[in-house]
Amino acid sequence: MNTPAPHLRVPVVLGLLALAGAPVSAAEPAAAPAAAPLKDSHGNTLRRAPTGHITNYDEDKVPPYTLPDPLVLQNGQPVRDADTWFRQRRPELLQLYESEIYGRVPARAPHVTFEVVETDAKAMDGLAVRKLVAVRFGEKPDGPTVHLHVYLPAKANGPVPLLLHLVFFNNPPLPGIAPAPGPGGRPAFREAGPIADILARGYGYATFRYTEVQPDSANTYQSGIIGLALAPGQAKPAADEWGAISAWAWGASRVLDYFETDPAVDARRIALIGHSRLGKTVLWAGARDPRFALVFSSCAGELGSALARRDYGETVDDMAANYGYQFAGNLQKYPGHWNDMPVDAHMLIALNAPHPVFITAGTQDLWSDPRGEFLAEVAAGPVYRLVGKKDLGTSDGPPLDTPLITGDLGFHYHTGGHTVTAADWNAFLDFADKYLKPAP
Repeated sequence: MNTPAPHLRVPVVLGLLALAGAPVSAAEPAAAPAAAPLKDSHGNTLRRAPTGHITNYDEDKVPPYTLPDPLVLQNGQPVRDADTWFRQRRPELLQLYESEIYGRVPARAPHVTFEVVETDAKAMDGLAVRKLVAVRFGEKPDGPTVHLHVYLPAKANGPVPLLLHLVFFNNPPLPGIAPAPGPGGRPAFREAGPIADILARGYGYATFRYTEVQPDSANTYQSGIIGLALAPGQAKPAADEWGAISAWAWGASRVLDYFETDPAVDARRIALIGHSRLGKTVLWAGARDPRFALVFSSCAGELGSALARRDYGETVDDMAANYGYQFAGNLQKYPGHWNDMPVDAHMLIALNAPHPVFITAGTQDLWSDPRGEFLAEVAAGPVYRLVGKKDLGTSDGPPLDTPLITGDLGFHYHTGGHTVTAADWNAFLDFADKYLKPAP
């Protein structure tokens, strides 16, 4: 899910200037009153995409749709065994996602180096060893740098499994440094995980801000790692090359490269965590990089964990218009033509097989289509079963506030909105314990 940018910025700014005593021409016509937002019969605010499509929040108005079959090759032949999936079908789907949805990583992707710049052996009153690691991209000293915050259990016996969390702006604060503010200077929402509980379970916990890899805004192709990979004279990536989501996912894999050099971390047991657009990012990172042992995608919504062919909440039309820079340029072929897309969310989830995937949704997060997120995971089940893993175990629901974590696909439908709740964290940690739990 991606939250649309606020509307009517200019009238608001003019009003503030007038209140501040700034001169406003008497000849200038008064701004027309804002039109009342369009709402459905349930009071939900509706949005009109540039294609003319209007948001639907009514299950009875979801048109019929047919999902592409993840277990049918492009030549029409069925996939009947795991070997054919891994050797033929999976590479086909990866290529389709690279060329049409998220974009491929170009060969000119920058060189990466690592440096541990700070260590505190008695962090959190002696509970943790804290490290600050600089992950630098490119050859220039002032190039893009990820500041990786790492917390490890102080009394660990040997390498520990680790939860790697992509965050928006709320890394755990360093001593003496105030947390970064949220957008527009507003207080940052609390997104960091329950570090004390995570450490008590024997896991390490690490975070980095995704915008340190690549800016999250339009017309910034000359910045971040995308800018470093442009050829001389190239203004933006090619139509099948990476958008911001692919860049963020590639950055997560480079952080995993660092953990493979850290003897205190078991790099074979690293879970990747992201919320909203970062939920899309971690699903794509897990699909591209099988070294990640587990993925937790929270409220990822359209072009992430929710079925795009389901006309409910945010649509491909909305994403392409408002967040096109996050995707390959080829995505612009599909607004108004969703059924022409060769892939859908169940295939993205299936590309993570055989490693486990945990997905969450919220009752008040209709823009992200909670039922579409559940149905996508259900539709990924046949692939998991084919490779010898367990699916969700049900196609009914999703049940409310009841974690589905008995299989290798997990789901939690929480009461609330577009957020990671404490209940989500508890369910995820119980799910992760099945795969990552340290030996006693």
